[in-house]
Amino acid sequence: MINSIKDVGAKKALPAAFTEEMRELFATLPGVSVSELPAFFESLQGERTFGLRRNPLKYTKEEFEDKMPFSLKAVPWAPEGYFYKKEEQPGKSPYHEAGAFYMQEPSAMIVAELLDAGPGEYIADLCAAPGGKSTQIAGKMQGEGLLVCNEYVPARAEILSQNMERMGVTNCMILKESVDKIAMRFPLFFDRVLVDAPCSGEGMFRKEEQALLQWSPENVSMCAVRQKEILEEAAKIVKPGGVLVYSTCTFSEAEDEDVIRHFLKEHEEFYADETVLSKEFMNAGVSPGGMPGTVRMWPHKLCGEGHFAARLIRKGAAESRGETDARKDSNAEKTGTREVFDKAKKGRERYGENRKKGEKNSEQESWNLFQNFCEQYLDKKYRDKMKNSGRFVWKKEHLFLAAKDLPDMSGLRTERGGLYLGEAKKGRFEPSHTWAMTLKKEDVLQCMEVEDPAAYLRGETAGNRGYKGWILMLLSGKPMGWGKAGGNMVKNHYPKGLRRM
Repeated sequence: MINSIKDVGAKKALPAAFTEEMRELFATLPGVSVSELPAFFESLQGERTFGLRRNPLKYTKEEFEDKMPFSLKAVPWAPEGYFYKKEEQPGKSPYHEAGAFYMQEPSAMIVAELLDAGPGEYIADLCAAPGGKSTQIAGKMQGEGLLVCNEYVPARAEILSQNMERMGVTNCMILKESVDKIAMRFPLFFDRVLVDAPCSGEGMFRKEEQALLQWSPENVSMCAVRQKEILEEAAKIVKPGGVLVYSTCTFSEAEDEDVIRHFLKEHEEFYADETVLSKEFMNAGVSPGGMPGTVRMWPHKLCGEGHFAARLIRKGAAESRGETDARKDSNAEKTGTREVFDKAKKGRERYGENRKKGEKNSEQESWNLFQNFCEQYLDKKYRDKMKNSGRFVWKKEHLFLAAKDLPDMSGLRTERGGLYLGEAKKGRFEPSHTWAMTLKKEDVLQCMEVEDPAAYLRGETAGNRGYKGWILMLLSGKPMGWGKAGGNMVKNHYPKGLRRM
């Protein structure tokens, strides 16, 4: 019997309980057999694969492949995904800081493909940090609709927010809440919900040594209990006809198929989508899971780590988000979301763009400063688009652009409640780096290519070319941040906390 990786010449031993678990699994699951165990264990002690994913919010496929200075090979199960060579280190490239791509383990890219998000939908990613799957979902939404990302741990939520900012995501709110509290606030509200559940991490053994060191049968059992609890709450926010995708990066049946079996037994209003394993996925090396509606990624069968995913659908007719307000109210009564929309309406009334009688003069002054900035530096088409895409929210001197139907968030721990536009200061409005990363060069009246990207990322000034005031700084036509021209130089406004020394 193979009890450890040492049996196949590896550097670190696998726990005997894990190897026995895999022997039992390979004897029962479809798509694998006991004869594959040596190849499977060999794969766990081999070299991992490396992947990145094009950001469709900024680059077309043709632009990306033309501009990126790396040797890229397409990931067959994700249209925006690419394998790259470890020694090329794209994470150190200025293109990474400019949000051209997201560094992501290749197998993990299949999860957002199964969720199949689209523009205009309401989508929730309940275990979102550090943001790989959230940014992939955002790319498919193309800035339309509402993406709610949740991460309970504040430090991880901050990292999530930074990644969404770098990738130029405009239609996202980020929460730091327990899943049960989100379920209470958003009943039957979302078109699609993703639960990328915390797990024992067996699929990451060769990628993350810590996953191997922390593994134990007790931890597997503890994870399975927690996963069932999260999935139970997640079900409450899926609308009729909506999609619920559950995923892990572990091989354990207790955390994978058993969790789904338990869920479906308790929830007759959901069913497994038996069409989840397409011919394209099978041709790419994706394997069937142990029950209909599930897929598995095996590291000895494809270039990626271990993953599991299930696609579930809530029974009932799906409603379009392109409906009238009256239709929405009718749907809300049917599905239990009336309260959510009512709170959204109250939010619009409370934070509407038009200033109401009795508001402080300082807020009106701040609004005037913002308007002056827009007229001086932004193209009119973009200004009109911005007004129609959401509602402006002032929080003291800070201005945000929130989604039109953003529900009331009072009482919720929020990391990001909309697109942060900037701050009204004495006599001026100062635009945010967050905002800059969402812009296109045609959106602004002044832009300039960065001659030395490394120098810009270090915070160095640049020579002026006759500009005055705020300039959008570009790398190959895509935003890197702001500069402010005056005299013979352009002052660097790349955030100090992000600068590379």
